[in-house]
Amino acid sequence: MMRKRVAVPKTLKLFIGGAFARSESGRTYSLVARDSQVNVALASRKDVRDAVTAARGAWPGWSGRSAYNRGQIVYRLAEIMESRREQFEACLRESGRSRAAAAGEFERAADLVVWYAGWCDKIDQTFSTKNPVSSPFFNVSSPEATGVVGVVAPAASGLLGLAVAVVPAMCGGNTVVGLASERDPLSAIAFAEALATCDVPPGVVNILTGSCDAVAQHLAAHMDVNALGLWDCDAKLAKQLQIAAIENVKRVRAYALVDKNARTETFSPHRILDFMEIKTVWHPAGV
Repeated sequence: MMRKRVAVPKTLKLFIGGAFARSESGRTYSLVARDSQVNVALASRKDVRDAVTAARGAWPGWSGRSAYNRGQIVYRLAEIMESRREQFEACLRESGRSRAAAAGEFERAADLVVWYAGWCDKIDQTFSTKNPVSSPFFNVSSPEATGVVGVVAPAASGLLGLAVAVVPAMCGGNTVVGLASERDPLSAIAFAEALATCDVPPGVVNILTGSCDAVAQHLAAHMDVNALGLWDCDAKLAKQLQIAAIENVKRVRAYALVDKNARTETFSPHRILDFMEIKTVWHPAGV
């Protein structure tokens, strides 16, 4: 008599420094999907430190690339996503989406990546300026990368929400540590697998899974994180994270992803500019 086979549950790992790692603590939490049960890595404070270290190490190389080259790499990410469309849609359906909703969310996420890829080499031309000054100098201001950016993705949108949070920051030359949706991490890890198989250098994007309340606090308080992006955080948590970010004067930006179809929220060059600094150069104009 043939015994019924017991399926092997998949454990979703963290994505740190271009590699898939188990949580330092070894802890996981169970996620009951539509057709299966999945174990998801529960990131610890040490995992946050490791991710920030990887991001900091990757920052000089990523910010030092030409904006055109960054655009090519981000566009390649969209190509990889398109080739893995079935996987992304399957993950979204496992998380409870209908077939049509899964297809729609994937298409919006892939379109968003393509759209931001096109902005990589246009930010400087669009937002740089020659300032009128009453002195014999040229005074020019232009945006440049901030550094390491921590982002907290919206809980209700596993793929589009993560793309909205991560892609604009990386397009500006920043490296990113992203906290995926706690209740919808399946497509976030699929996104990490796309990152691992395209041209994005290791450490440029790092993705953590686990408790938003715990992990976000460690991210906000980390002294080597330069900015923090919060998507759909409740008011109480957002205030706690802003207080934690005060110690090293982090820039904190809070956004609401009210309508996933609203292009005004998800498609805006200002999402790139929000995580850039303005550098001003003075140059003598001559006598």
